[in-house]
Amino acid sequence: MPRDSADSSFIDTLSQHFTADMFAPAEQSYLEEPRGRWQGAGGFVARPRTTQEVAALVKACGDAGIGIVPYGGGTGLVGGQIAPDSDAKTPLILSLERMTNIRAVYPQENVLIADAGVILANIQSAAAEQDRLFPLSLASEGSARIGGLLSTNAGGVNVLRYGNARDLCLGLEAVMPDGSIWHGLKRLRKDNTGYDLRNLLVGAEGTLGIITAAALKLFPKPASQGTAFFAIRDATAALELLSLARAQLGESVSGFELIHKTGLDFLTEQLPDIRQPFSGQPPEWMVLIDIGLPRGLDPQAALEDLFMSAEAEGISNDAVIAQSEAQRTEFWSVREHIPEANRRIGSVSSHDVSVPLGELPVFISRVGQAISEIGAFRVNCFGHVGDGNLHYNVFPPPGQSRNDFLEERDRIKRVVHDITHDLGGSISAEHGIGRLKKADLARYGDPVKLASMRAIKDALDPKGIMNPGAVLP
Repeated sequence: MPRDSADSSFIDTLSQHFTADMFAPAEQSYLEEPRGRWQGAGGFVARPRTTQEVAALVKACGDAGIGIVPYGGGTGLVGGQIAPDSDAKTPLILSLERMTNIRAVYPQENVLIADAGVILANIQSAAAEQDRLFPLSLASEGSARIGGLLSTNAGGVNVLRYGNARDLCLGLEAVMPDGSIWHGLKRLRKDNTGYDLRNLLVGAEGTLGIITAAALKLFPKPASQGTAFFAIRDATAALELLSLARAQLGESVSGFELIHKTGLDFLTEQLPDIRQPFSGQPPEWMVLIDIGLPRGLDPQAALEDLFMSAEAEGISNDAVIAQSEAQRTEFWSVREHIPEANRRIGSVSSHDVSVPLGELPVFISRVGQAISEIGAFRVNCFGHVGDGNLHYNVFPPPGQSRNDFLEERDRIKRVVHDITHDLGGSISAEHGIGRLKKADLARYGDPVKLASMRAIKDALDPKGIMNPGAVLP
């Protein structure tokens, strides 16, 4: 572990070799995370502009035994960007916010190269300017940065068709713990030259090195898109609808989101200006489906045909199909604002899990029964059912707050994670381990995998300076 702290004397020494505005005392925005569960240590933040500056900072911190916490957009939900005093004796926060260049776009190759500090929405826009699509999409895309999204292997709503962040990355440039620069920023689709360092760094949460740039996959933009809400009878019907949609529409299905009535009830309670798709009371369960079709095909007609088939098979008895791009935006706004409504109410315990698709109904039933035996909680279960990823969040009864149930938080989490593990699932589907889930990783992780992870960490970062206290103890 690092043996010292990033105090003012160390910063004064570093300041002699960098521009005057490189370092600043860490403001509160660098020391908190969206859920308010973690409070970071004070200290200093460094904001380099180039990969060479990152390398020089990392080397200096390694020589001095100073821990480094890489900081992207600060949107992570498991505390990976926050280092309490107990973890790392006030490490240096290394923010990539000034590294915001789109270095190159190769439309014919469907490749875009960007600095790690580029905001996701700006990458999407740069791709769109070339009539291309960068499909990584999530609620925080207006502030999340691509380096952090790769470091956490982010998922989002389009994983079903395009894969998660790992699948969208061709090459990386990164600074390793000794300050050396790995020049792996290749545009190759095939490269069988030994160990895959790219995929080792993607998802490592800054514990093995700092991603400074990435070569990203682009895709042709669908000629037309369609979106619809389907009312379904239960979670089993969601799987039946997914199978039917793929049979009729093939790989054109981009998003397939399972939403429970509780999510829309929370929107009514907390965000009443969000226009909801169904008039009157929403159905108990629903699916938001998004498709992208090639030229010459009508997405509304395709969704109407899908509904007729689903109705005939008893899967769905109602559907609302977007009739315009504005209505498509409204539909997705419903899905994207559910997490904000959740935050305003305040969950007792929140979970990001995945299970095999066939086990989703079993998971929902078993966990629901177990939670009801603990107390009269409200459950908002929603997520990317097309890839088995559910956000299973437990809330206090009306009129009470999460603070009234703090003693139940660990018990609820244990129930959810035990059942997830029992069904062959993962206790972290897309948010990572960070600091929040270290104990869970130790409890549920395969011993051989954990030992291998420790060996890799010790080999690449023997001084333990890279995001100390995250992922592994």
